[in-house]
Amino acid sequence: MIIRKDNTVEIYHGVSVPDPYRWLEDETLKETKEWTAYQNNMTRNYFDSYKDRNKIKKKLTKLMNYPKYSPPQRKGDYYYFFKNDGLQNQPILYRTMDIHELTNPETVIDLNQYDKDGTTAITNITFNYDGTLLAYALSFNGSDWQEFRIIDLTTLEEYPEQLKWCKFSNIAWRKDVNGFFYNRYPDQKSVHSNEKGYYNAVYWHNIGTNQEEDILIYEDKTEKELSFLPEVSDDNKYLILKVYNGTEPKSKLYYRTLDSNGAFFPLVSDGKDYYSFIGNKGDIFYVYTNHHAPKGKLVAINLNHPEKENWEVIIPEKEDAISQLKWINHQFAVVYLHHAYHKLLLYSDTGKFQKELHLPKYITITDMQGSKHATELFIQYASFLHPAQIIRYDFKQGKMCPIFHASEPVLSKKFETKQVFYPSKDGTMIPMFITHKKGMKLNGDHPTLLYGYGGYNISLTPTFSPFQQLWLEAGGVYAVANLRGGGEYGEAWHLDGILEKKQHVFDDFIAAAERLMNQKYTNPNKLAIMGGSNGGLLVGACITQRPELFGAALCLVPVTDMLRFHRFTVGRFWTTEFGNAEKNAAHFQFMYKYSPLHNVIRGTHYPATLITTADTDDRVAPLHAKKFTATLQEAQAGAHPILLRTEKNAGHGLGKPTAKIIEEQTDIYTFLFKQFDIILSYE
Repeated sequence: MIIRKDNTVEIYHGVSVPDPYRWLEDETLKETKEWTAYQNNMTRNYFDSYKDRNKIKKKLTKLMNYPKYSPPQRKGDYYYFFKNDGLQNQPILYRTMDIHELTNPETVIDLNQYDKDGTTAITNITFNYDGTLLAYALSFNGSDWQEFRIIDLTTLEEYPEQLKWCKFSNIAWRKDVNGFFYNRYPDQKSVHSNEKGYYNAVYWHNIGTNQEEDILIYEDKTEKELSFLPEVSDDNKYLILKVYNGTEPKSKLYYRTLDSNGAFFPLVSDGKDYYSFIGNKGDIFYVYTNHHAPKGKLVAINLNHPEKENWEVIIPEKEDAISQLKWINHQFAVVYLHHAYHKLLLYSDTGKFQKELHLPKYITITDMQGSKHATELFIQYASFLHPAQIIRYDFKQGKMCPIFHASEPVLSKKFETKQVFYPSKDGTMIPMFITHKKGMKLNGDHPTLLYGYGGYNISLTPTFSPFQQLWLEAGGVYAVANLRGGGEYGEAWHLDGILEKKQHVFDDFIAAAERLMNQKYTNPNKLAIMGGSNGGLLVGACITQRPELFGAALCLVPVTDMLRFHRFTVGRFWTTEFGNAEKNAAHFQFMYKYSPLHNVIRGTHYPATLITTADTDDRVAPLHAKKFTATLQEAQAGAHPILLRTEKNAGHGLGKPTAKIIEEQTDIYTFLFKQFDIILSYE
């Protein structure tokens, strides 16, 4: 196929930057559609030509087929939980009165009955105070846009209203009135295309009424980029607004009494640090913050004397960063990040250390459920070697016991996880998890998959995946590097990998690859790297900076055009992480230097690369994947393929159905097995 190249050039601070594939930004163009279809056909033929692809799919399907639960929530007389029997496209919401007896739980919501394709997903559930009503959010085709609906839990009948224009929204029920506060954007039909992600506002909704009748509670048209998350204190006295701007880990807190129609009072309004309301005792607000504490602390703020000098530190900053903090049984359950894995400690409501709940090493606590007045805590955790498990902690007896017993794969008998620390380019020590078969000899020739992210204060902690299990059983090594830009060591670790320091993230990842080779795990011909979204940027930057270091690259739903990302979808939110090359000359200098799209060099031997996107991705626009693919294909001097896979009726990954997940992962591992000539020795 002859691909069109334009003479488009844009001037950035006196520098001419060619953009020959800018036409691929327009999804409506006939040429864009034809090019995308051609790429998909070429990629499909590549996958289908691998003789063991069906074996991989069959094995992955088998590995996926085990029950998966969410930790239960106690509301009224019932415990509510999600369960996927194994291969259902979407989990079902169930309830039971006896958490220890699950032979016949009652179905509350089963989307599998209404959407055979499985592309409609529940992304949020919020109960009212007495457990008689439930608001839940639906996402369609993986979109970040959500639609809220309400169900009567006494009759299991749906209310007629459907609340639209919600994205990253929160619901806050009142105890005394049949309704809730929620935040949403304006009707998108009436908004200019350049302002679809602006003017978030808080509304009040009365149950049983149309959305058009909702009452505006708060907006700030002078700061159109701000968003507002409402929360009602559990004593039903205060309405709190968490104010933030996109993905920036900074926030403000406003509040007013529920019976007031007046102005909100700023509790913390400087916007320089992160703040999150945890709970209150009357006029004392308990707030998590990283103000003068990059690894986090809990403070008590008296509304009558809210000045910072009057704050009381309840749980001070410690060596380990706080990852989660909840108020349960009038105690604070605090999850700490200890070298990128989790520990759970309990403190009294005055901040006195009570005990550590002894859980296995190298785990991630994925969720905790409980309430301020509850006497039980449900903890969900997972590791590289075991799927998510759920345990119940009884505060009265001080004992833990597992619940939701199921036949799940346990890999600890055959495989092992270790943690190593290695120096990056500037000497900073970086942690990395490595998982492989027990007794594996380090001969430098094992197929190795290295995963990374490095951004947005997100921590890569141990997780279980049936797809990783396939890789491990085939003799592969799976490694996860905890790069700067994440939150593994608190906000300072995050700040050391953003803006002008973003190159640290790539240096950390490259050093991880070199460590794996120096320690005789693998070699450049057998090393694959993988990352998605911001991690896709990571992979793109690393293969353009060090193409000789890798044998394969999985660049998933990536950000690659660092000069124009802010113009599309919610890209404006990312400028505090990456910068703005258009407005800031200094930002342009360092962003242009690493931008994957702009650092592809013709005549280079690039590793085999699979780039993925989705046609309805409204977070990272498909244009990033498409322009990067076209640029790499033109520049490729070697024989390794550069492939683009575009998923239909899917978004950035939110609520993706099991069938689509299996197909996508089958293609990913087909790509790896074919590139590394891995023999699938089992049926």
